[in-house]
Amino acid sequence: MDGAQDDPDWQALHARRDGPLLGLFAPLFAEPSAADGCIVIGRLAQTLDGRIATLSGNSQWIGGAGDLRHTHRLRALCDAVVVGAGTVRADDPLLTTRLCTGPSPLRVVLDSGRRLGTDYKIFKEGPPSLLITAEPGDPRHGTADTLAVGREEAGGLNLPALLGALSARGLTRIFVEGGGQTVSRFLAAGLLDRLHVTVAPMILGSGLPAFDLPEVARIEQGMRFTWTCHPLDPDVLFDIALNRRAP
Repeated sequence: MDGAQDDPDWQALHARRDGPLLGLFAPLFAEPSAADGCIVIGRLAQTLDGRIATLSGNSQWIGGAGDLRHTHRLRALCDAVVVGAGTVRADDPLLTTRLCTGPSPLRVVLDSGRRLGTDYKIFKEGPPSLLITAEPGDPRHGTADTLAVGREEAGGLNLPALLGALSARGLTRIFVEGGGQTVSRFLAAGLLDRLHVTVAPMILGSGLPAFDLPEVARIEQGMRFTWTCHPLDPDVLFDIALNRRAP
């Protein structure tokens, strides 16, 4: 997948008739089937033994250069990129599109208790950002706007309300970039249309697991699905059609 099309024209990509990227990215331009009007794609990069970071939180970089380019392509093709507060705290990412052609999306940070300070890059520089909280407060957080979406019964952010609010702003292609807890919450809530998982040829033997989902007692209670496999040298990318299924 990392041949001559490393830098696809993002505006024309969905109109291509062939090529290795068409089947991978075309679902982002499908007609949304969910009532919120969004297409939501989650993404994780993990080791062969299912770790996304060391126990100390170090995760840069599990995936190789091809995985980084793939992440930037997803940013360029989506309207909003979503990360949790833990990812901002650990990596201080800028979340802009730099490794391929295309615009940077709206950067959305989930921080229910508004514990992040304003000294992170995402609140100081770059394209527009939006801080998502549970309760209303100051309408600005550094350079970012804020939006309160309330809580679900379990206490976490009301993710369906978030998708509805983004859709109402015309932001319908949503990229949930990380971390593992954030992707797992969208998955557990049945809010992912697609899931991209990059597996790197690496074994850590310990560290943070890729997914954190409700426990099951029997193998048959696990979530099975179909996938397609794409080489992402030196890694392997799995494209999984979830269609809003929950575990």
